[in-house]
Amino acid sequence: MKQRLFPAAVLTLLLSSPMANAQSSKSRITFAANPIVAHRGAFKKNGFSENSIASLKHAIALKCTGSEFDIHMTADDSLVINHDPHYNKLTIEKTTYAELIKTPLSNGEKLPTLQEYTLAGLKNNRSTRLVFEIKPSGISKERALLVTEKVVRLVHRLGAAPMAVYISFDYDVCKKVKQLDPGAHVQYLNGDKSPEEIKADGLDGVDYHYSVFQKHPDWIGQAKKNHIALNAWTVNTEAEMDWLLANGFEFITTNEPELLAERMQLTPVSKGWKLAWSDEFNQAGLPDESKWGYDVGGNGWGNRELQYYTKADSNNAVVKNGKLLITALKQNHDKNTYTSARLITKGKGDWLYGRVEVSARLPLGRGVWPAIWMLPTDWKYGGWPASGEIDIMENVGYNPDTVFSSVHTKAFNHVIGTQKTKGLFLKDAGTNFHCYAVEWNKSRIDFFVDNQLFFSFKNTGKGFKEWPFDQKFHLLLNIAVGGNWGGLKGVDEQLTKAVMEVDYVRVFQK
Repeated sequence: MKQRLFPAAVLTLLLSSPMANAQSSKSRITFAANPIVAHRGAFKKNGFSENSIASLKHAIALKCTGSEFDIHMTADDSLVINHDPHYNKLTIEKTTYAELIKTPLSNGEKLPTLQEYTLAGLKNNRSTRLVFEIKPSGISKERALLVTEKVVRLVHRLGAAPMAVYISFDYDVCKKVKQLDPGAHVQYLNGDKSPEEIKADGLDGVDYHYSVFQKHPDWIGQAKKNHIALNAWTVNTEAEMDWLLANGFEFITTNEPELLAERMQLTPVSKGWKLAWSDEFNQAGLPDESKWGYDVGGNGWGNRELQYYTKADSNNAVVKNGKLLITALKQNHDKNTYTSARLITKGKGDWLYGRVEVSARLPLGRGVWPAIWMLPTDWKYGGWPASGEIDIMENVGYNPDTVFSSVHTKAFNHVIGTQKTKGLFLKDAGTNFHCYAVEWNKSRIDFFVDNQLFFSFKNTGKGFKEWPFDQKFHLLLNIAVGGNWGGLKGVDEQLTKAVMEVDYVRVFQK
């Protein structure tokens, strides 16, 4: 039977009926103030079926800001909820609803209709958005647009419009929703259009796989500039969650809503910090030249070090598989027996106060001396140590299970034995990634490992000799070999290669 599309004008009249308007009051709706969108409902932790009414109710109970579900139409035009186009090995579009419900969901529920699901989502819910994903049709574009009309009409008939968000991989479906209901909030899923293109077509959000934003980091700022909602799917690991939270995504679609709620409590954003600068190292090749420069040379660097620091040499500094690799190699260069890299932030990569985070896995081997540290940009109070140094993390290979944080000033430095420093036992620094961080303001500098505060240095108020930290500092990442500290117990003759891996660098300010 040929399927009939409703003319847009007719459907608009249906949607603007007094009953629909009466049911569309937003006065009692206050959406949850979090970015958590439960993917197919909150199903995983408690073993609920995906897209079941039980998983929807649990997402509402958790006060997620949204709960997503997937819509198909059966052969007899019933709108049903299921993620895949097949249910119990039957193609939904080619099977009647009566046939489909012969097999219950894994939790005993029957396959829900969209009406049943929507009504369940409206009950005792004024805080969780209902995220209607309209699936593309495997039969025809015309059928997909018919499904769109039926979904939008049902949403308005049930008074669910104020709670609704529409998403789809089919761009024509997204545009059709806006044509039928210009006030609807519509996000596109496929990841092949920039936020500027989305805005030009009158849509409201980009809801892309998180890897799309890693490949196009400029789209994050573009979306914010154009007031296009940012959503990412399907985000299930702490690392992915932390990155999206740091970048201020409005929505994060996840199978792990409970975990995301925990990460929200730990993110610097929850404490009032705002991301000011970052590198996630998602572009392979040499480090981003707009963000990183190099200290170059091999004169011992005042510490009798053995390495020559190269410039833009992928043997010593390269981005691979989402990580920055800084590599010290045993090879002669001038009078030096090793090569390595010392990266420095450039451009806008210096700051007065803030929180600096570096996630890193440290190199192993007697004689290595990796460091994550900061130096002043302008040396306002004179040469080292008068203008200060902030060592976020230092480690020496002969003592691999301890990391150190320090400050150096004219009054407090290792040359005269007065440096302010503290070590932290960290048995797996060379095998696992840890987040090394500093929070710095006009009163104090606090040092953290994995959000554990372990050392603080306070402003004594006695002037620059004790507190030169009122000027801009930039960040350095490097591996030295040997030297007064790193080589205190010699360098392993078998040490031919040592690698420090950096997962990300993030700088926040208030």
